[in-house]
Amino acid sequence: MTTGYHETRFAEDKRRNVVWGALWRSYFSKHIGPEDCVLDLGAGRGEFTNNVTAKRRIAIDMWPGFPELMASGVETIVGDIADLNAVADGSVDFAFASNVFEHVTQDHFAATLKGLKRVLSAKGRLTILQPNYRYAVREYFDDYTHIAIWSHVSIADFLEANGYEVVDIRPKFLPLTVKSRLPVHPFLIRSYLASPFKPLAKQMLIVAKPRREP
Repeated sequence: MTTGYHETRFAEDKRRNVVWGALWRSYFSKHIGPEDCVLDLGAGRGEFTNNVTAKRRIAIDMWPGFPELMASGVETIVGDIADLNAVADGSVDFAFASNVFEHVTQDHFAATLKGLKRVLSAKGRLTILQPNYRYAVREYFDDYTHIAIWSHVSIADFLEANGYEVVDIRPKFLPLTVKSRLPVHPFLIRSYLASPFKPLAKQMLIVAKPRREP
């Protein structure tokens, strides 16, 4: 990530914590158990992990400033998301990557998937939340650090080609940014997730698990 990114493009915005708190209560708490181990790939400012309730929380990011933003009890790793050597085999039940893989090359993405195969438990899943190019084509490269293009079709194919089975795919899950025209309020976010109609939805959600040899 380029110098100054976290002070400009990804500056602190209190609305993000409102969004992630609502997402935890309305969606993620249904998929993460109290005894689970959660791994946050590209944790950024920590809004996802800081709202999670789980037995163990691990966050990794290249940004040296991120550990000071993480809640008490979160284990932090400053480093490359493809380097998971500090994480034990089969220890992660829920891996999460929010707005990460559009920032890295396909080779980097593939290396990360390979590392995740080792650390995911038997029930482990990878959940990806990120812009869907099919619906965000006009805004996709407003972020100058985006280098890879992914739609819900291409990312599912890439996961399958790298030894994963896609178990859930939602082409339109959330608006692209908290800076959208939609107001940020927990009740509205809960209603939005429950509704079959997704105005301004340009982020996709994909859940996949490693294919295991019989």
